[in-house]
Amino acid sequence: MCATKVKAKAQALASPRYSVGIDLGTTHTVVAYAPLAVPKGRAAGSDAIKLFAIPQLVSPGAVDALPLLPSVRYHAAPGELAPGNLTLPWDAVPEPARATAPENSPSGNSVTETAIAPVVIGQLARVLGAQVPGRLVSSAKSWLSHAAVDRTAAILPWGAPPEVPKVSPVQASADTLAHVRAAWNAQFPDSPLAQQDIVLTLPASFDESARALTLQAAHRAGLPKLRLLEEPQAVFYDWLQRHRADLTTALGDSRLVLVCDVGGGTTDLSLIQVDMAQGQPQLTRIGVGNHLMLGGDNMDLALAHTVEACMAQGGPAQQPLSASQLAQLMERCRSAKELLLAEGAPEQTTVTLLGAGARLIGASRSSTLTRAEIETLVLDGFFPMVSADAPTEPGRRGLVAFGLPYARDAAITRHIAEFLRQHASAMPDTLLLNGGVFRAPALVQRLQDTLAAWRGAPLRLLHNDNPDVAVARGAVAYALAQHGHTPTIGAGSARSYFLLLQGNDGPAKRGKGAAPTRGICILPRLTQPGQEVRLSEHTFALRVGQPVRFHLCSVSSDAANQAPYVAGQTVDLVGPAFVRLPPIVTALTALTTLTADANEQAQKDIPVHLVAALTEVGTLALHCMGVADPSQRWLLEFDLRHTQALDDGDSDVGGQAAAASPRVAEAVKALDRIFGTNAQKVDAKEVRQLRAQLEQLLGARAQWSLEILRPLFDALWQRARGRRRSAEHERAWLNLAGYCLRPGWGDALDDWRVQQLWTLLPSGVQFSRDKQVCVQWWTLWRRVAGGLDANAQLRLLNDFAYNLQSSVEGSSDEADAPQTRPVKGDAQDMLRLGASLERIPAAYKVEVGDWLLGRIQKAVAKAAKAAKSDNAAKSESTDTLVGLWALGRIGARQPLYGSTHDVAPPEAVTPWIEALLKLDWKRLDAAAFAATQMARVSDDRVRDLPVALREQVAAQLHTSGAPAAWEAMVRHKVDLDEAQQSRIVGESLPPGLKLIR
Repeated sequence: MCATKVKAKAQALASPRYSVGIDLGTTHTVVAYAPLAVPKGRAAGSDAIKLFAIPQLVSPGAVDALPLLPSVRYHAAPGELAPGNLTLPWDAVPEPARATAPENSPSGNSVTETAIAPVVIGQLARVLGAQVPGRLVSSAKSWLSHAAVDRTAAILPWGAPPEVPKVSPVQASADTLAHVRAAWNAQFPDSPLAQQDIVLTLPASFDESARALTLQAAHRAGLPKLRLLEEPQAVFYDWLQRHRADLTTALGDSRLVLVCDVGGGTTDLSLIQVDMAQGQPQLTRIGVGNHLMLGGDNMDLALAHTVEACMAQGGPAQQPLSASQLAQLMERCRSAKELLLAEGAPEQTTVTLLGAGARLIGASRSSTLTRAEIETLVLDGFFPMVSADAPTEPGRRGLVAFGLPYARDAAITRHIAEFLRQHASAMPDTLLLNGGVFRAPALVQRLQDTLAAWRGAPLRLLHNDNPDVAVARGAVAYALAQHGHTPTIGAGSARSYFLLLQGNDGPAKRGKGAAPTRGICILPRLTQPGQEVRLSEHTFALRVGQPVRFHLCSVSSDAANQAPYVAGQTVDLVGPAFVRLPPIVTALTALTTLTADANEQAQKDIPVHLVAALTEVGTLALHCMGVADPSQRWLLEFDLRHTQALDDGDSDVGGQAAAASPRVAEAVKALDRIFGTNAQKVDAKEVRQLRAQLEQLLGARAQWSLEILRPLFDALWQRARGRRRSAEHERAWLNLAGYCLRPGWGDALDDWRVQQLWTLLPSGVQFSRDKQVCVQWWTLWRRVAGGLDANAQLRLLNDFAYNLQSSVEGSSDEADAPQTRPVKGDAQDMLRLGASLERIPAAYKVEVGDWLLGRIQKAVAKAAKAAKSDNAAKSESTDTLVGLWALGRIGARQPLYGSTHDVAPPEAVTPWIEALLKLDWKRLDAAAFAATQMARVSDDRVRDLPVALREQVAAQLHTSGAPAAWEAMVRHKVDLDEAQQSRIVGESLPPGLKLIR
C-alpha cells in the first residue's frame, strides 16, 4: 500500500500542473502561467493567467522579484563583485545558482572559474553594463538568427577586449532560460518547470536553423519538452483571451487583422483572417513576414549616434566611440527612450557616458535628449508616411554595428507595404500592435494614418493593455485554447518548403544563358501540424554507406496571381522571396570514413520517398521513407554549422550555372585512361596533355561549372590510387583534384568530399623529391581550404609554420616537428596557404601578419638598395607580391568564408597599414590592394579601422590612381565584384558560385 502511494505521488509530480508561457525576448524575458485544472463551474480566463515574478539581482547583494528579466548577462572582472553579493534565493538548493562560466574559460564552467569571473543575469547586469563598457552580452536572440557567424562559438560580448570571457549566443540564451528554471523550481518545488506544459515563443520569421538553435538552448537549460509559438500569434491569443466573453461583438466588423510586433531585435508581421460561421469567428493565420532584424535595438543605436554627435560638438576633436563605448551608450539611450516614451514622461532627460579607469568621472560626457527629439527620430526614421506601393530601399539607410545584419532599410512602414503586397488581396481593416515603442501615441497614430491612407478608410485598433507581457500571457492562452477555453487560430506552416534539384532546366531567367534553379514543393504553406506530406510521385535513390545532403529553401507567400503551391509541384526558385535554409543530411547506414578505394566497396541503392511534416513543436521534419518497406525511415537533420554555401544575395537562390555538359562522360573516360585501375600504357607526354584534352571536350577550364567540376572530382577520387604511377601522374591528379573541388563548398556533398580528401594528408605525396608535386600538393589544400573546419586548418597551420621555419630560415627544431613530417613547401606556397586559413583564431593571424610584415619590409628595403647601387629600375620580387597579397587577406575586414569573430582585430592591423602607407602605391599596386582589404568598411565598429586611418588610405588610393572601386570600399560598405573576388581568392571561382559577403 505504501509503494502504491509513493508511485501515485510520483506520477502526480510527473504530470504537468501548469501551462507556462516563456517569452525569451531580445530585451526582456517574461514568464506567465495558469493552472491546467480549472475549478469546476469556472471558465479559464485572463484572471487565471498570472505573471511569474522572477527573482534577480537588482543591486549587489539585493534581490527582487520582477515581472521582467532583462535578457542580458554581465561578465564581471575578477574582484569587481564580492561573491556574497551575488547570492540568489536558490543557491542553497542543488540547482544551478547562476549562469555557467563563459565558454572560453580554462576548463568550462567550474565553480572556481565562476567565482573568478562572475556572471550576472537580469536587472543588475543591465545596470552594470550601462556603467562599464565591453562586458555586457545583449541581443543574444538576434545573434541566434545570424548565419554569418558560428552561433555555437563563444563570440559574445561582441568586440569585447581579450581579457573578457566570451559565451556563445546559444549558451547565453540557455543561461537565461536556466535562470528562469531555477527561479521557478525554487518557488514551485513540487512542480518542476521541466515537467510543466511549456510554450516558448519566437519570431514568426525565424527560419529552421534559428528555431533549431532555440530548441538547443532550451535543452541545455534543462527544458527538453516544449512547444514553439510565433510571437504575433501569442499577442493575438492574449487579446482573444481578454475578450473571450464578447468575442463575436469585438470582431464582428473585422475580416483581416494585421499584427505588427516591433520587438527589441525584430519586426514581426502576421495576417489573421476572420470569418464568421454560425455567429462565431473562425480565425486563420494566412501570412507571416520574412525575417526582419529591425526593432528597438536599431532605434537605440540611432539615438546613440545622435547623442555621440552631440557630445562631439563644441569640444576638442575626439575619436568616434569604440564598439564597447557605443554599446554602453546604447544601453543608456535605451533607458532614456523607455523613460521619455512612457505615459506621463518628462520633457527631457540627460544621457551620460562615463569615462574609464582613474578618469571615470572627469572623462564623462553628457547630452540632453528631449521627448520631442526621440519621437521625431523614431517617427520619421522608422515610421515615415509612404505610399502603399513604396518598395524597400536596398541602400545603406539602416544603422548597423556590432556585426549584426540589421535590415538595410530602417523604414518599418515600407516593409509593411511590401509584406501586404505579397500576402493580402485586400488591405487589413483591423490593427493589433505590440512592442514598447507603441507606448508612444504619436507612433500609433502615424501607423494608423499610414494604413488608413493605403486602405482609403480608417482601421480599427485592437487594444493591447500591456505590450511588455502580452506575448508571455498569450503563450499560456494558446495552451488553454488547446483545451477548448479560447478560440484557436488555424495556423499551419507559415511557409512553403522546396527541395532544390541539382539539374537546372527551364527558360533562362537571369544572366545570359543561365537557367533558374528548380525545386520541388515538399510542404505547402498552411499545412497543419502533424499532417504528413508524402511525395510518392518522386522516387530518390540513396546509396548505402554514403552521406546524402539536400538543399532546401522556403517562401512565406504563394506566387502572385497563381494558385497556391501544392506538394510535388516543380517551381523556378527565382527572386528574393525564396530564402535558402541550412542543408539537411543523412546516411542510410553508419557513416564511416571512406578511402580512395571507395569504388571497390559493395554498395546498394535504396529507393525512397520524401515525407515532410510540420511538427507539433513547430519545426520542419523531413524523412526518407523506403519504397519497398515504408517502416524504414531516416531523419534528415539540419546542418547548423555550415550555413554559408552559395551566395543568396538578398535571399535569392535563383540563377545558378547551366546544366553540366553531356560530354562529362567522355571526360571521365579520359581520366580513367590516365588514372584508372586497369593498367594503361600512357607516356608522360599524354599525362601532361590531360588538361588540354579535357578542355577540348568541355571548353575552357575557367568556365567549368560546379555541375562539371564535382563529377570530375568524384571520378578523380575513385581513381586516386592511379596518382602513384609517376610524378607526372601525381602532379596532374593533385592539380585537377584541387581545381575541381575549389573552394571546398558550394555543392550538396562538398563537406563529405573534403572529409574524404582529408584522409590523404597523413600519407602525403608519393614523389616527395619532385618540386612540382610538392607545389601542387599545397595548391590543392589552399584551393579547398574553405571546406575545412577549424581543427583541420590548425593542422595545416602547423605544417605551414614548420615548413617556413625549415625552408625560409634554413633550420628547424625537431622538437617542433609535427607527428607526421609535412610535404616540403617553399615560402610562396606556404604564404598562399596560410592566408587562406580563415577559420584559425585571430591571435594566430596576428602572429603570422606581424612576421609577414617584417619579411615584406626587409624585401622592399633590399630591392631599393639593389636598385640604387645598380642605378636600375627597382622591381619587387614575387615573394614580396605574394607576401602583400597574403597580408591583405590575413588582415581583411570581411572574410571570404570564415566567421567574422575570427577577423584580426583593428589594433593589430593598424600598424600593418601604417607600414604600407610608406610604400609607393603607384608602382606597387599590390600594397594598395592589401591596404584596401584591411581598411574595407564592414559597418561593424568592432572590425572597422579608425575613421582617420581609413581616410588616409582612401586619400592615398586616390592620389596613386588606384581603381575607384577600391577607394569606394574604404569609404562605404560595398559588395565585391567578380574581379575583386578572384584577386582575393587568388584565382577565379567556379561559374555560378559567389561569395556571401
